[in-house]
Amino acid sequence: MKKQKFELSKGGKDFLASIVAIAAGLLFGLIILLFSNARQAFPAFGMILKGGFTDGLSGLAQVFYLSTPIILTGLSVGFAFKTGLFNIGSSGQFTCGAFAAVYIGVKWTFLPGGVHWIVALIGALIAGAIWGMVPGILKAVANVNEVITSIMMNYIGMYLVNILIVKYVYDPIKSQSVPVAKSAIIPKLGLDKIFHSNNINISIFIAILAVIIIYIVLNKTTFGYELKACGLSPEASRYAGINAKRNIILSMTIAGALSGLGGGLLYLAGSGKYLQVLDVLAPQGFNGISVALLGMSNPIGILFAGLFIGHITVGGNNIQLYNFVPEIVDIIISTIIYFGAFALLIKSLFDRFRRRPSEAAAVKEEK
Repeated sequence: MKKQKFELSKGGKDFLASIVAIAAGLLFGLIILLFSNARQAFPAFGMILKGGFTDGLSGLAQVFYLSTPIILTGLSVGFAFKTGLFNIGSSGQFTCGAFAAVYIGVKWTFLPGGVHWIVALIGALIAGAIWGMVPGILKAVANVNEVITSIMMNYIGMYLVNILIVKYVYDPIKSQSVPVAKSAIIPKLGLDKIFHSNNINISIFIAILAVIIIYIVLNKTTFGYELKACGLSPEASRYAGINAKRNIILSMTIAGALSGLGGGLLYLAGSGKYLQVLDVLAPQGFNGISVALLGMSNPIGILFAGLFIGHITVGGNNIQLYNFVPEIVDIIISTIIYFGAFALLIKSLFDRFRRRPSEAAAVKEEK
């Protein structure tokens, strides 16, 4: 009678690889804390682990607030990666979406309150989609590497938005964009009273809805299977009659739309966040790459990865109580991502160890 062999599914391997990456990052962070101040290291580390739970419901509200934009940019990067493309232009798409949302929120005050914020978010989505479409077209038509073009689009978007801010929505006294109209602020629907925080609104539910939609598109539709087929094997897809060029453009357009929506959700939150004229790329775009790697480009994994990053970020802000700088959490996140980038290597090692017994058994049978 043959013994049944326990075998991890692909999802199980992805989850285990992410757990290994998280554990390695947290361990490295603890080592840094110990070297910095051994006496306060363990209390500070406990504060990081508690994260948003330290401050009760208001802490959770802060986690949702920080997580929402990086869940969207993570979805953007992960969606493109699932289709064989590397969307490193999420930062520029995020910035363009943010400006479009703020512009509509400031200028289009003729819209009724129940519609204004929705139109502003649609504008953010469209702006991000256009910014993502350009590298997609260049890739499909001229086979220009999307990594190069999307990096260039990041800087073009940043400088263009800086010009547009000064031209249309600039407050010279405060050196930032003027506040959006109240009708353009995303509704809170009483969540601010439940969580005792002004930072929370229905944005987190919009992000979750986007996760569900992308999951369904990728796993339950013919269009999604075609996109993934192009990513796995472009040559085989062309042979099967799939229009690879069209799918490349659509993939980058959808990815850009997701990043743009993330920008709109952040700047229409009514939490005192304003666009500023800075020569700095939006960090949410690069954090999205981190979230996509940690979530293994799976929409559900990206959701939980984004919440986890938001959770430890809140905890990192609290370690100042122990005289540590909050940037230690950035080091921890970077280490997690560093190990997350080697997730494929970890998975391949699992596969190798799993194959060894079966290969040895096959050799014995041949003999």
